[in-house]
Amino acid sequence: METPKNVGIWIRVSTEMQVQDDSPEHHEKRAKLYAEAKGWNVITVYRLDAMSGKSIMDYPETKRMLADIKNGTITGLVFSKLARLARNTKELLEISELFQESKADLVSLAEAIDTSSPAGRLFFTIISAMAQWEREEIASRVQASVPIRASMGKPLGGQATYGYKWVEKELLVDEKEAPIRKLLYDIFLQNKRKKATANELNKLGHRTRNGSLFTGTTVERLLKDQTAKGKRIANYTKSLGEGKNWVIKPESDWVEFPCEAIVDESIWNECKLILDKQVKKRVPNGPKTVHLLAGYVYCSCGTKMYVYTENPIYKCTACKRKIAVLDLDEIFHEQLKSFLLTDSDLETINSKSNSILSQKESLLKTTRNEYEKLLKKTEIQMNLRVDGELSKEEFARFYQPTQLQLRQLELQIPELEADIDFIKIQSFSSDIIIKDAKELYNNWKQLPYNEKRSIVETITKKIVIDLDTIDISLSYQPTHHPFSGNGVKREHNVKGSY
Repeated sequence: METPKNVGIWIRVSTEMQVQDDSPEHHEKRAKLYAEAKGWNVITVYRLDAMSGKSIMDYPETKRMLADIKNGTITGLVFSKLARLARNTKELLEISELFQESKADLVSLAEAIDTSSPAGRLFFTIISAMAQWEREEIASRVQASVPIRASMGKPLGGQATYGYKWVEKELLVDEKEAPIRKLLYDIFLQNKRKKATANELNKLGHRTRNGSLFTGTTVERLLKDQTAKGKRIANYTKSLGEGKNWVIKPESDWVEFPCEAIVDESIWNECKLILDKQVKKRVPNGPKTVHLLAGYVYCSCGTKMYVYTENPIYKCTACKRKIAVLDLDEIFHEQLKSFLLTDSDLETINSKSNSILSQKESLLKTTRNEYEKLLKKTEIQMNLRVDGELSKEEFARFYQPTQLQLRQLELQIPELEADIDFIKIQSFSSDIIIKDAKELYNNWKQLPYNEKRSIVETITKKIVIDLDTIDISLSYQPTHHPFSGNGVKREHNVKGSY
């Protein structure tokens, strides 16, 4: 029997003086009822009363919650809506990444997101991808200004190369570092080895600008830098992203400016020639190609298919069946169009759940209206008692039944809300998920490999290649009835010819 999941509940409200529907008690009751419907154990409640959501990472309750996630005290967090968890998008994504690393789940009731289900995990994967696109869009706008600043000879940020310094936006030789930069070329011409040059500089007591030891990599970078021969090149590199490599831009983008030289051009050229010859002697093996669907492709005979040669083809060693990698990638992309969007079974489930959802929402509306009427009735009774128009006995006869009914309605409202939350999440009726699933299909080819691979791992069960058909099994977790528990895991099979 599967062990029940241990979860925490996150409660954050901006002030104690919230209306009844936004009270901390209301949010807690709603979350507990959802957890109960899922069969989860609520271990703890994190309360941030009267706390702003602009930045939450330094709050003690946030630190306690993240510590509980890391040490496994809880493996999930339930909250009423994303804005209650954090209003800061950066922090929201940061928290999401921490949960993914700890294999813990986030459950947002208002947005119908439950990452314990495949669709919920897909949603957060898409959200992360969208965030990456947004970061790249911002980066592209920043990069667009770089060539303009470079053409004007302005600094593009960062420190000047070793041996130089910026003085009022002008690149000048640094009298302290220039002799060491020149010595670096002299030593390299003698021993023709980068590491040996670095070791010699270190033995002589020289250090880099930040006080570190010279390394072979540092020596190579400084040797290749054309600034030392009097030619400053700007706008010639770009970053592939945080934590990734820098690459060389096309020469047409480079901007060249003269500057004071530290070594003669003939010395620089001789060192560069030595480096080029050393590169030609190396025979790099290079990384093996990583294919998007690798590990999920099977032959109909049951054998897993791999790409064994440089020619990108999945091949079965048992029966010699094969299919081109590009063809299968394209077919998989096409199936994203129907995933969670056009499956007939999903339409039937949504139709049933929408009917129940409508009934529950109607009942919730009626219950809230009745609650408001009773509140007004209580207020009238109170005024009559204060004005002396009702005796103590008459007031008690009217007031006590009204208060009893109010308390009953107060309990029923969060129960109905929990039912509605459960239906929305279990039936995947969230408009957000459908919208982002469409965005996923449209932007698939522009997604980085790592993002696409993560989505493949989230939604793919198995891909079987037969003689003239392909069977792609995409996993999701629908329910035949919104209140049938956690649902039965089923497969979304797509057959196509090739």
